[in-house]
Amino acid sequence: MFGYVTIYEPELKVKDWKKYKAYYCGLCRVLKEEYGFAGQMTLTYDMTFAIILLSSLYESTVKTEQHRCKVHPVKKQMMLRNEITVYAAAMNVLLAYHHMEDDWKDERKITSFAAKSVVHAKVKRIMEKYPRQSRAIREALDELAVCEREKSTDIDRTAGCFGKLMEELFVYRQDVWEDTLRKLGFFLGKFIYIMDAYEDLPQDLEKNRYNPLREAYRRPDYEDRMKQILCMMISESTAEFERLPCLLDVDILRNILYDGVWNRYNKIQMKRNEEQNNDKKPI
Repeated sequence: MFGYVTIYEPELKVKDWKKYKAYYCGLCRVLKEEYGFAGQMTLTYDMTFAIILLSSLYESTVKTEQHRCKVHPVKKQMMLRNEITVYAAAMNVLLAYHHMEDDWKDERKITSFAAKSVVHAKVKRIMEKYPRQSRAIREALDELAVCEREKSTDIDRTAGCFGKLMEELFVYRQDVWEDTLRKLGFFLGKFIYIMDAYEDLPQDLEKNRYNPLREAYRRPDYEDRMKQILCMMISESTAEFERLPCLLDVDILRNILYDGVWNRYNKIQMKRNEEQNNDKKPI
C-alpha cells in the first residue's frame, strides 16, 4: 500500500535530489543495522518523507556518512541519519510486521509467516518502546479487516482507518505540533489508501477481490469523482503542512506534497490512455 509519497524528480534541484536520496539511503542503512536484511526489505519512500518532515520541524542534527551497499558496491553513497531515522525504521518494520501477520492469518502465506518470524523478537521490543503507535496500527488494521469482511463501500470509513494509522506515526512527540501533524498524517493516509484502491481496482474486479471503490466505479462520473476526492485529501494535508514552521528542506517537502504524490496517478492515466488507443487501432 506504500510507495505513493515520492519526489517528482524533474522539478527538483540536483542538490535537493542528492539530499533526498541520502535520507533514503540513510533509512535503508538503519534498517539493515537494526533489523537485518528482513528489515531492509520493508524500505519505503513514504517513511523517507516522514524523516525529512520531522527532521525539518524539530531541526534535528543530521549525521552524514558514506557507505557501500549491495545496490552500490563500487562507489560509497552519501547517507543522512538521525534519531528520527531510527524512529522511522522502527515504524517501517512495525507496519510490515502487522501486514505480514494479517497475510498469514487471512491467506496462510508461508513467505509472510517466515518473514515475520525472523523479526518477531525485534518487533516485540518496538511494541514495548512505542505502545501508542503499535496499538494504533493494530486497531486500524483490525477495523480495515472488518470493512473487508463486510465488503464495505464506504470510502470515508475505510480510508479513515488508514488515516488514523498514519496520523499516529507522524506524531513523533506529543507536543504543540501534535494536532497539526495528526491532521497532516490523517489526510495523507486517506490519500494513500484511496490511491491504492484506485490503482488496484481493475485487477480486483477481474479477480473478484474486495475493493471499496466497486460501487463508485459504476457511476458515470467515476474518474472525475476520484480525482476530486484525491485532490481534497492532499489539499487538506498540504494545508496542515503549511502551518508547520518547516524551513530546512522545505523545497523537497513541497515537491513531494504538491507534485510527487501524483506520480502514480499520472502513470495510471498514461497507461489507461495507451490501452484505449490500442483498442481503437484497426486490426
